[in-house]
Amino acid sequence: MPQQPYRAPVAGSDPGRKLAIDLAPRIEAAFADRELLAEGDHVSAVHATIDALDRGELRVATPPTEDGGEWTVHAWIMKAILLYFSVREMYASSAGPLEFHDKIPAKKNLIKAGVRVVPPAAVRHGAYLEPGVVMMPSFVNIGAFVGAGTMVDTWATVGSCAQIGKGVHLAGGVGVGGVLEPPGARPVIIEDGAFIGSRVVVVEGMRVGREAVIGAGVVLTSSVPILDVSGPEVVEHRGYVPPRSVVIPGVRNKRFPAGEFGVPCPLIIGKRSAATDLKVSLNDALRDFVVPV
Repeated sequence: MPQQPYRAPVAGSDPGRKLAIDLAPRIEAAFADRELLAEGDHVSAVHATIDALDRGELRVATPPTEDGGEWTVHAWIMKAILLYFSVREMYASSAGPLEFHDKIPAKKNLIKAGVRVVPPAAVRHGAYLEPGVVMMPSFVNIGAFVGAGTMVDTWATVGSCAQIGKGVHLAGGVGVGGVLEPPGARPVIIEDGAFIGSRVVVVEGMRVGREAVIGAGVVLTSSVPILDVSGPEVVEHRGYVPPRSVVIPGVRNKRFPAGEFGVPCPLIIGKRSAATDLKVSLNDALRDFVVPV
C-alpha cells in the first residue's frame, strides 16, 4: 500500500502534521539506509516518533473525516517502530518480585493519563490510551491506540498498531492481532461502540464497524468471507464487518479432493435495532439474538 499524506489524529488540531513534516523524511531515509542510524539526528527522530505515539500526537492509522472516506495508514510510523527495535538495547527491569528483560519500557504516567490498569496488565511505551480506558489483566502493544471509555477485559490482547475506538468492550480472552510488516499494511481497526465477545480473534487488518456485536468464539480474518444471512440472499463481505451487525460463528460446506467438509465462517444474523438504547448493556443486545457472550 503506498504511503499517504499524514492527517492529524484530532479534528480541529494539527500537532501530528507538524511532527510528520519534521520526522517522516528522516525516518524514511534511515529505513532505506540503516547506516544512518549511526547518526544522532536519525536516532532522535526514531525516539521522537515513538514518544509522540505514546502521547497520542501521532497515530499509525487515522480515521476518515466527517465527510467520509477510508482510514489512512501511515507507513513511515510503522517504519519508525521497526527502527526503534534496532536502536534500543536489551535491559533488565522489575516490578516487585517480577523481573523482565526487554527493549521497550512500560508506559508511564498512567495517573495523569486518567486510565485504570489492573495488575498485572501491561502497556508498552509507544501505545496510547485515551482517558477512561480500563485494562483488566491484559496487554496492549506498541503503536496501538485505545479510545476513551474502552474496556480491555481479562487476558485480552491488543496487538501492535491496532486501532480500538471509543466505548469498545473487548471481552475476556479476545485476541486483536498486530501488524508491523510490510509497513503500510492496514492494522486491525475496531470502531466506536463495538462489543467483541469472549475468545474472539480479529486479525489480518480486519475492520469492525461501529457498534457491531461479535459473538463469543468468532474468528475474523480478511481471508475468510463474512456471510450476511439476515436477508433472502446471502451477501458476502471480506475484511469488513458493517456497522451494527450482529455476528456469530457459523459453518459452510466446502468441497475438497477428499470430500466435502464444514469450514468455519462468521455469519451476520441481523442488525442492532435503531431503538436499542446505547446505555443498555450490549450483553442484552446479544441475548436478544440468543448469542453467547
